[in-house]
Amino acid sequence: MDEFSLRVDFSALHEKIGQLRERIAQVVVGQEEVVDLLLTALLADGHVLIEGVPGVAKTLMAKVLARTVDTTFCRIQFTPDLMPSDVLGTSVFLPSSGRFEFKKGPVFTNVLLADEINRSPAKTQAALFEVMEERQVTNDGTRYPLAPPFMVVATQNPVEHEGTFRLPEAQLDRFMFKILVSYPKREEEIRVLDFHDSGRNETWKELSPVLSSGDLAALREKVGQVHVDEKIKAFIVDIVATTRNNGWLYLGASPRASIALMHASKAYAAIGGRDFVLPEDVLFLALPVLRHRVQLSAEKELEGLQTDQVLRQLITKVEIPR
Repeated sequence: MDEFSLRVDFSALHEKIGQLRERIAQVVVGQEEVVDLLLTALLADGHVLIEGVPGVAKTLMAKVLARTVDTTFCRIQFTPDLMPSDVLGTSVFLPSSGRFEFKKGPVFTNVLLADEINRSPAKTQAALFEVMEERQVTNDGTRYPLAPPFMVVATQNPVEHEGTFRLPEAQLDRFMFKILVSYPKREEEIRVLDFHDSGRNETWKELSPVLSSGDLAALREKVGQVHVDEKIKAFIVDIVATTRNNGWLYLGASPRASIALMHASKAYAAIGGRDFVLPEDVLFLALPVLRHRVQLSAEKELEGLQTDQVLRQLITKVEIPR
Protein backbone atom coordinates (compact mmCIF):
# COMPACT_ATOMS: atom_id res chain seq x y z
CA MET A 1 0.00 0.00 0.00
CA ASP A 2 1.56 3.34 -1.01
CA GLU A 3 1.53 6.52 1.09
CA PHE A 4 -1.44 7.94 -0.82
CA SER A 5 -3.75 4.98 -0.14
CA LEU A 6 -6.75 5.64 2.07
CA ARG A 7 -6.34 4.35 5.59
CA VAL A 8 -10.10 4.36 6.23
CA ASP A 9 -12.68 2.89 3.84
CA PHE A 10 -15.28 5.56 3.05
CA SER A 11 -17.09 3.66 0.29
CA ALA A 12 -20.17 2.98 2.45
CA LEU A 13 -20.30 6.61 3.59
CA HIS A 14 -19.89 7.86 0.03
CA GLU A 15 -22.71 5.55 -1.13
CA LYS A 16 -25.05 6.74 1.63
CA ILE A 17 -24.30 10.42 0.93
CA GLY A 18 -25.02 9.81 -2.75
CA GLN A 19 -28.38 8.28 -1.83
CA LEU A 20 -29.16 11.22 0.45
CA ARG A 21 -28.34 13.73 -2.29
CA GLU A 22 -30.47 11.80 -4.77
CA ARG A 23 -33.42 11.61 -2.36
CA ILE A 24 -33.23 15.33 -1.51
CA ALA A 25 -32.95 16.26 -5.22
CA GLN A 26 -36.32 14.59 -5.80
CA VAL A 27 -37.91 17.53 -3.97
CA VAL A 28 -35.36 20.36 -3.67
CA VAL A 29 -34.38 21.95 -6.98
CA GLY A 30 -30.78 23.16 -7.18
CA GLN A 31 -29.17 24.55 -4.00
CA GLU A 32 -26.42 21.91 -4.19
CA GLU A 33 -24.03 23.88 -1.96
CA VAL A 34 -26.72 24.35 0.68
CA VAL A 35 -27.48 20.61 0.61
CA ASP A 36 -23.78 19.78 0.98
CA LEU A 37 -23.55 22.05 4.03
CA LEU A 38 -26.62 20.45 5.59
CA LEU A 39 -25.19 16.97 5.06
CA THR A 40 -21.84 18.11 6.46
CA ALA A 41 -23.53 19.42 9.60
CA LEU A 42 -25.52 16.20 9.91
CA LEU A 43 -22.33 14.11 9.86
CA ALA A 44 -20.46 16.54 12.13
CA ASP A 45 -23.24 16.59 14.75
CA GLY A 46 -23.79 20.33 14.32
CA HIS A 47 -26.76 22.69 14.30
CA VAL A 48 -27.48 24.99 11.36
CA LEU A 49 -29.13 28.37 10.89
CA ILE A 50 -30.61 28.87 7.42
CA GLU A 51 -31.16 32.46 6.33
CA GLY A 52 -32.99 33.58 3.22
CA VAL A 53 -35.93 35.60 1.99
CA PRO A 54 -39.39 33.99 2.14
CA GLY A 55 -40.15 31.40 -0.51
CA VAL A 56 -36.68 29.97 -1.20
CA ALA A 57 -37.45 26.55 0.36
CA LYS A 58 -35.66 27.00 3.71
CA THR A 59 -38.34 25.13 5.66
CA LEU A 60 -38.75 22.53 2.90
CA MET A 61 -35.04 21.65 3.01
CA ALA A 62 -35.21 21.11 6.77
CA LYS A 63 -38.27 18.87 6.45
CA VAL A 64 -36.73 16.87 3.60
CA LEU A 65 -33.49 16.38 5.55
CA ALA A 66 -35.50 15.03 8.48
CA ARG A 67 -37.42 12.68 6.18
CA THR A 68 -34.25 11.10 4.81
CA VAL A 69 -33.14 10.01 8.29
CA ASP A 70 -35.31 7.48 10.12
CA THR A 71 -35.61 9.55 13.29
CA THR A 72 -38.22 11.65 15.05
CA PHE A 73 -38.94 15.15 13.77
CA CYS A 74 -40.69 18.11 15.32
CA ARG A 75 -41.39 21.62 14.09
CA ILE A 76 -41.80 24.65 16.34
CA GLN A 77 -43.18 27.80 14.74
CA PHE A 78 -41.53 30.58 16.72
CA THR A 79 -43.91 33.45 17.48
CA PRO A 80 -43.71 36.52 19.78
CA ASP A 81 -45.92 34.84 22.41
CA LEU A 82 -44.01 31.53 22.49
CA MET A 83 -42.81 30.72 26.01
CA PRO A 84 -39.76 28.67 27.08
CA SER A 85 -42.07 26.02 28.53
CA ASP A 86 -43.69 25.66 25.08
CA VAL A 87 -40.29 24.52 23.82
CA LEU A 88 -38.76 22.60 26.73
CA GLY A 89 -41.79 21.31 28.61
CA THR A 90 -43.17 22.05 32.05
CA SER A 91 -43.98 20.45 35.41
CA VAL A 92 -47.63 19.46 35.78
CA PHE A 93 -49.30 18.67 39.10
CA LEU A 94 -50.96 15.26 39.21
CA PRO A 95 -53.75 15.19 41.83
CA SER A 96 -53.84 11.39 41.77
CA SER A 97 -50.28 11.13 43.05
CA GLY A 98 -50.03 14.49 44.78
CA ARG A 99 -46.79 15.36 43.00
CA PHE A 100 -45.44 17.22 39.98
CA GLU A 101 -44.44 15.38 36.82
CA PHE A 102 -42.32 16.82 34.01
CA LYS A 103 -44.12 16.81 30.67
CA LYS A 104 -41.51 16.89 27.94
CA GLY A 105 -41.83 19.58 25.27
CA PRO A 106 -41.31 19.34 21.50
CA VAL A 107 -37.55 19.81 21.89
CA PHE A 108 -37.33 16.14 22.87
CA THR A 109 -36.90 14.92 19.31
CA ASN A 110 -34.05 14.04 16.95
CA VAL A 111 -34.40 16.75 14.31
CA LEU A 112 -35.92 20.02 15.52
CA LEU A 113 -37.05 22.62 13.02
CA ALA A 114 -37.05 26.03 14.72
CA ASP A 115 -38.98 27.91 12.05
CA GLU A 116 -38.47 31.70 11.97
CA ILE A 117 -36.52 31.52 15.19
CA ASN A 118 -36.01 35.28 15.36
CA ARG A 119 -39.74 35.91 15.85
CA SER A 120 -39.56 34.95 19.54
CA PRO A 121 -38.06 37.13 22.28
CA ALA A 122 -34.71 36.47 23.92
CA LYS A 123 -36.11 34.52 26.88
CA THR A 124 -37.58 31.90 24.53
CA GLN A 125 -34.47 31.76 22.36
CA ALA A 126 -32.37 31.33 25.52
CA ALA A 127 -34.36 28.20 26.31
CA LEU A 128 -32.33 26.47 23.60
CA PHE A 129 -28.91 27.36 25.08
CA GLU A 130 -28.51 24.28 27.24
CA VAL A 131 -30.19 21.81 24.92
CA MET A 132 -28.12 22.87 21.88
CA GLU A 133 -24.81 22.70 23.73
CA GLU A 134 -25.30 19.83 26.19
CA ARG A 135 -28.16 17.86 24.62
CA GLN A 136 -30.11 17.96 27.87
CA VAL A 137 -32.86 19.90 29.64
CA THR A 138 -32.70 20.74 33.35
CA ASN A 139 -36.02 21.20 35.13
CA ASP A 140 -36.40 21.65 38.89
CA GLY A 141 -32.84 20.41 39.36
CA THR A 142 -33.37 17.20 37.36
CA ARG A 143 -31.47 16.46 34.14
CA TYR A 144 -33.40 15.07 31.19
CA PRO A 145 -30.94 13.97 28.47
CA LEU A 146 -32.05 13.88 24.83
CA ALA A 147 -31.69 10.70 22.85
CA PRO A 148 -29.09 10.99 20.07
CA PRO A 149 -28.97 12.19 17.42
CA PHE A 150 -30.14 15.74 18.09
CA MET A 151 -29.93 18.47 15.47
CA VAL A 152 -31.50 21.93 15.39
CA VAL A 153 -32.27 23.40 11.97
CA ALA A 154 -33.39 27.00 12.43
CA THR A 155 -34.63 29.42 9.78
CA GLN A 156 -34.83 33.19 9.70
CA ASN A 157 -35.63 36.01 7.28
CA PRO A 158 -32.79 38.54 6.82
CA VAL A 159 -34.84 41.50 5.58
CA GLU A 160 -37.87 41.62 7.87
CA HIS A 161 -37.33 43.54 11.12
CA GLU A 162 -40.80 44.32 12.48
CA GLY A 163 -41.89 41.69 14.98
CA THR A 164 -38.47 40.04 15.05
CA PHE A 165 -35.77 39.80 17.72
CA ARG A 166 -32.03 39.62 17.20
CA LEU A 167 -30.55 36.26 18.18
CA PRO A 168 -28.19 36.50 21.18
CA GLU A 169 -24.51 36.04 20.36
CA ALA A 170 -24.36 33.08 22.76
CA GLN A 171 -27.01 31.28 20.73
CA LEU A 172 -25.53 32.17 17.35
CA ASP A 173 -22.24 30.68 18.55
CA ARG A 174 -23.99 27.34 19.11
CA PHE A 175 -24.81 26.97 15.42
CA MET A 176 -22.09 25.23 13.43
CA PHE A 177 -23.14 26.96 10.19
CA LYS A 178 -25.09 29.94 9.07
CA ILE A 179 -26.21 29.02 5.56
CA LEU A 180 -27.36 31.71 3.16
CA VAL A 181 -30.01 30.62 0.66
CA SER A 182 -30.20 32.74 -2.47
CA TYR A 183 -32.78 32.99 -5.25
CA PRO A 184 -32.79 30.07 -7.71
CA LYS A 185 -31.37 30.38 -11.18
CA ARG A 186 -33.78 30.87 -14.10
CA GLU A 187 -33.64 27.23 -15.20
CA GLU A 188 -34.10 26.04 -11.63
CA GLU A 189 -37.14 28.25 -11.09
CA ILE A 190 -38.71 26.85 -14.26
CA ARG A 191 -38.21 23.35 -12.81
CA VAL A 192 -39.90 24.53 -9.60
CA LEU A 193 -42.91 25.61 -11.66
CA ASP A 194 -42.92 22.21 -13.36
CA PHE A 195 -42.97 20.55 -9.93
CA HIS A 196 -46.02 22.54 -8.85
CA ASP A 197 -47.75 22.25 -12.21
CA SER A 198 -47.52 18.46 -12.08
CA GLY A 199 -48.54 18.26 -8.44
CA ARG A 200 -45.17 16.89 -7.33
CA ASN A 201 -44.58 19.66 -4.78
CA GLU A 202 -45.98 17.45 -1.99
CA THR A 203 -43.79 14.44 -2.75
CA TRP A 204 -41.54 15.27 0.24
CA LYS A 205 -44.21 13.66 2.44
CA GLU A 206 -43.69 10.35 0.65
CA LEU A 207 -39.89 10.23 0.91
CA SER A 208 -38.53 7.10 2.54
CA PRO A 209 -35.53 7.26 4.91
CA VAL A 210 -32.02 6.51 3.69
CA LEU A 211 -30.36 6.35 7.11
CA SER A 212 -31.39 4.87 10.43
CA SER A 213 -30.13 6.41 13.66
CA GLY A 214 -27.68 3.50 13.90
CA ASP A 215 -26.41 4.16 10.37
CA LEU A 216 -25.89 7.83 11.22
CA ALA A 217 -23.98 6.95 14.38
CA ALA A 218 -21.72 4.62 12.37
CA LEU A 219 -21.07 7.30 9.73
CA ARG A 220 -20.23 9.84 12.42
CA GLU A 221 -17.77 7.38 13.91
CA LYS A 222 -16.12 7.10 10.50
CA VAL A 223 -15.91 10.90 10.26
CA GLY A 224 -14.12 10.93 13.61
CA GLN A 225 -11.31 8.86 12.03
CA VAL A 226 -10.51 11.54 9.43
CA HIS A 227 -6.96 12.80 9.94
CA VAL A 228 -6.27 16.49 10.55
CA ASP A 229 -2.62 17.40 10.07
CA GLU A 230 -0.97 19.76 12.54
CA LYS A 231 -0.48 22.30 9.74
CA ILE A 232 -4.20 22.20 9.00
CA LYS A 233 -5.03 22.73 12.68
CA ALA A 234 -2.68 25.73 12.73
CA PHE A 235 -4.33 27.00 9.53
CA ILE A 236 -7.77 26.80 11.17
CA VAL A 237 -6.56 28.64 14.27
CA ASP A 238 -4.87 31.33 12.18
CA ILE A 239 -8.07 31.93 10.17
CA VAL A 240 -10.17 32.29 13.32
CA ALA A 241 -7.52 34.46 14.98
CA THR A 242 -7.68 37.01 12.15
CA THR A 243 -11.19 37.92 13.34
CA ARG A 244 -9.88 38.97 16.75
CA ASN A 245 -8.29 42.31 17.58
CA ASN A 246 -9.15 43.54 14.12
CA GLY A 247 -10.31 47.08 13.50
CA TRP A 248 -12.88 45.92 10.96
CA LEU A 249 -14.68 43.68 13.44
CA TYR A 250 -16.24 44.65 16.75
CA LEU A 251 -16.55 41.00 17.83
CA GLY A 252 -14.27 38.15 16.80
CA ALA A 253 -14.86 34.40 16.78
CA SER A 254 -14.27 32.25 19.86
CA PRO A 255 -12.38 28.92 20.10
CA ARG A 256 -15.75 27.25 19.55
CA ALA A 257 -15.46 28.47 15.95
CA SER A 258 -12.10 26.70 15.58
CA ILE A 259 -13.58 23.48 16.94
CA ALA A 260 -16.60 23.75 14.63
CA LEU A 261 -14.40 24.43 11.60
CA MET A 262 -12.22 21.40 12.35
CA HIS A 263 -15.15 19.00 12.86
CA ALA A 264 -16.96 20.34 9.80
CA SER A 265 -13.80 19.99 7.68
CA LYS A 266 -13.47 16.35 8.74
CA ALA A 267 -17.07 15.64 7.72
CA TYR A 268 -16.68 17.48 4.40
CA ALA A 269 -13.48 15.54 3.64
CA ALA A 270 -15.29 12.27 4.36
CA ILE A 271 -18.12 13.28 2.03
CA GLY A 272 -15.43 13.82 -0.61
CA GLY A 273 -14.15 10.28 -0.03
CA ARG A 274 -10.95 11.30 1.79
CA ASP A 275 -9.64 10.34 5.22
CA PHE A 276 -7.64 13.56 5.53
CA VAL A 277 -8.52 17.25 5.50
CA LEU A 278 -7.26 19.58 2.76
CA PRO A 279 -6.84 23.37 3.05
CA GLU A 280 -9.57 23.64 0.40
CA ASP A 281 -12.04 21.98 2.81
CA VAL A 282 -11.26 24.59 5.44
CA LEU A 283 -11.55 27.48 2.97
CA PHE A 284 -14.91 26.26 1.66
CA LEU A 285 -16.37 26.02 5.17
CA ALA A 286 -14.78 29.11 6.72
CA LEU A 287 -17.53 31.57 5.77
CA PRO A 288 -20.50 29.41 6.92
CA VAL A 289 -18.69 28.78 10.22
CA LEU A 290 -17.62 32.38 10.88
CA ARG A 291 -20.21 34.74 9.37
CA HIS A 292 -22.61 34.54 12.34
CA ARG A 293 -19.90 34.59 14.99
CA VAL A 294 -18.43 38.00 14.19
CA GLN A 295 -19.81 41.54 14.18
CA LEU A 296 -18.74 44.37 11.93
CA SER A 297 -17.42 47.56 13.50
CA ALA A 298 -19.71 50.58 13.30
CA GLU A 299 -17.40 52.24 10.76
CA LYS A 300 -17.50 49.30 8.38
CA GLU A 301 -21.28 49.02 8.68
CA LEU A 302 -21.57 52.71 7.77
CA GLU A 303 -19.36 52.04 4.74
CA GLY A 304 -21.93 49.47 3.62
CA LEU A 305 -19.58 46.48 3.81
CA GLN A 306 -21.00 42.99 4.30
CA THR A 307 -19.63 40.50 6.82
CA ASP A 308 -18.69 38.00 4.10
CA GLN A 309 -16.71 40.67 2.24
CA VAL A 310 -14.63 41.46 5.32
CA LEU A 311 -14.08 37.79 6.15
CA ARG A 312 -12.90 37.04 2.61
CA GLN A 313 -10.33 39.81 2.82
CA LEU A 314 -9.08 38.58 6.19
CA ILE A 315 -8.88 34.93 5.09
CA THR A 316 -6.81 35.80 2.01
CA LYS A 317 -4.11 37.15 4.33
CA VAL A 318 -3.63 33.76 5.99
CA GLU A 319 -0.89 31.62 4.45
CA ILE A 320 -2.23 28.37 3.01
CA PRO A 321 -0.24 25.30 4.14
CA ARG A 322 1.30 23.14 1.45
